[in-house]
Amino acid sequence: MGDHTLTRMDLSEAVFREVGLSRNESAHLVESMLGHMSDALVRGEQVKISSFGTFSVRDKSARIGRNPKTGEEVPIQPRRVLTFRPSHLMKDRVATGNRK
Repeated sequence: MGDHTLTRMDLSEAVFREVGLSRNESAHLVESMLGHMSDALVRGEQVKISSFGTFSVRDKSARIGRNPKTGEEVPIQPRRVLTFRPSHLMKDRVATGNRK
């Protein structure tokens, strides 16, 4: 596995190189896209990117958990969690990349 992490800067640089926008415009485009995706998720909408996957928010109900060190029962509050489900194409692409 590689140690590199893809960052916002990397994405905006890729847009700069491949689309031909200025660096500033590329960074603004990436920020705008991520902002729209975040806003939709906050509203509880799904974000589906064809051939990539689907981001969604799931509500988890309250439950009783257990502290693994002490065994003590601890209440876990209800919360919203972000989930990602990769598309079949993405799953296949990642699996193929593992066979190098």
